[in-house]
Parts: sequence; C-alpha cells; structure tokens
Amino acid sequence: MDLHPAPELIAERTDRAAQLRAVGLGRRIDGRWLYRGLEASFAPATVTALVGPNGSGKTTLLRDLAGLRRPASGSVTLGGAPLADQRPAERARVLAYLPQATPLAYDLRAREVVMLGRSPFLSRFAGPSPADHQLVADALVRVGLAGAGERRTSSLSGGERQRVMLARLLATQAPLLLLDEPTAALDVGHALAFMDLCRELAAAGTTVIAALHDLDLARGSADAAIVLGSEGGAAITGASSAVLTPTILGPIFAVELRESDGHLVFERSLQPAATRTPS
Repeated sequence: MDLHPAPELIAERTDRAAQLRAVGLGRRIDGRWLYRGLEASFAPATVTALVGPNGSGKTTLLRDLAGLRRPASGSVTLGGAPLADQRPAERARVLAYLPQATPLAYDLRAREVVMLGRSPFLSRFAGPSPADHQLVADALVRVGLAGAGERRTSSLSGGERQRVMLARLLATQAPLLLLDEPTAALDVGHALAFMDLCRELAAAGTTVIAALHDLDLARGSADAAIVLGSEGGAAITGASSAVLTPTILGPIFAVELRESDGHLVFERSLQPAATRTPS
C-alpha cells in the first residue's frame, strides 16, 4: 500500500523547522532516574528512534520533548528558546505530538478528527477553508483511508483509528513530529508503510522522533537513536547503526541476542521467569 505523502503534505519546511535540543535533560520518578544529563539535537530531515524496555521512560521523554511540562532538570529548546516558555498555540504550529492513545469525547467522523489537526491554523471567526479540507482529504489518502472520511470513529478498528490519528498529525504540516508507539496498533504492512512515510517526510525537511518497540524497524528506519534503560539513567545516543547493536541492546533488555543477515535475533531472556514483565 502506497502511503507516500502528497506534495501538499511535504512542502519544503526547513525554513520553519527550528532545531529541537535537549540540554542536560533529566527526569526522576520514584527515586529512580529514567534519564539524566541527556544531550541531544534533533535536526530537520532526520528520523530519531527512542527505544528501551517497558518503564524505561520513552513516553516520559517524548512528553518532555513536546514541551507538555517543564523538565525536572535541564531544558528543551526550540530555535534556542526554552520550549516550555512558548505559547501553546505557537508551539502547536511547529510541533505535533501523537500519544499512544488519544481518547475522543465524541463519536466524530474520521474527517472531523483529522480536521482537528488544522485547529492551530484556523481563524476563530471562520470555518476551514477549501485548502484545509483538501489537506484533510490528502492526509486520509496517505494513510490508506480515502473512503473512510464519513465513518464514525466508533465503527473503526483499533488499527484504523490509529491511522486516523496519524492522518490528523499529517494534516498539521508541522515540521516537528513526536510519535509515541505510532505502529503499535498497525499490522505489519501498515507499520512498514508508515515508517516509509516518515522517511519521505524527513526527506522533505521534517524532524521525526518516534518511540518504537520493534528494534528491527527502528534500525531500518531511523538515522539516529536514543536508548533508555541503562543503570543510573545514562542514555545512549548516536547513529542508529552504532547504538542499536547486540552489544548495547542485550544488557539493556536483559536478553541474549545476535545479528543475522542484518536482523536482530533474540535467543533467550536473561531475567528469572518470576521477574519478567508481562507483554
């Protein structure tokens, strides 16, 4: 399935895509550092994967990077200015965040949900323009839901609902996309297609930061990676080919693994059965 973005969705964005940076970023929960002293720059035209075991802080880090709260230590800057100091309406024009789950208070039509992505750009006294409606239609096409615009969200499967949320994100045309497990509810075909779409968006200047569970998908899609879960909260950062390796990931995930034909092969867990986190 072709999920490549239409030209309207990938117009050159490098002029608007100010660089996002984490400077000495830290977050401590229940006396434990999820990450501390994190230094990272997220350049336009790149895809960065956040990986780590359950509970390692991927969602928490994404929320900090999205400016949804002030960091416990350090700072997040956008274009050199603290992100938390920027007005939400201004931030929403350049940064779009997709959580793992997005509850909807009303049973909206799919196109209405996607139109919510245009909210930061709409006048308070005027409805959506023809251009806004076209962006919504294009976004639904890009996620393989061209004929689903009139369907209520209650009639959609979990995977379809997630693709509607992805379309809402695309409709923002934001130059910074932060995605929390965007492929978790998708079948393998749509997951691969969506990561191809992320690569296409990055090629047009978008900055993509995504928390991913599928390590092979992360290795094949991301330019850079941040690995969480180390003792003391020390994050491991670098090119995905350099940090998403058996040597680094094995101890982090407490598994024996090796590489075969470019793929990670998990041999066995190194955790006692009684302490393993249920999947």
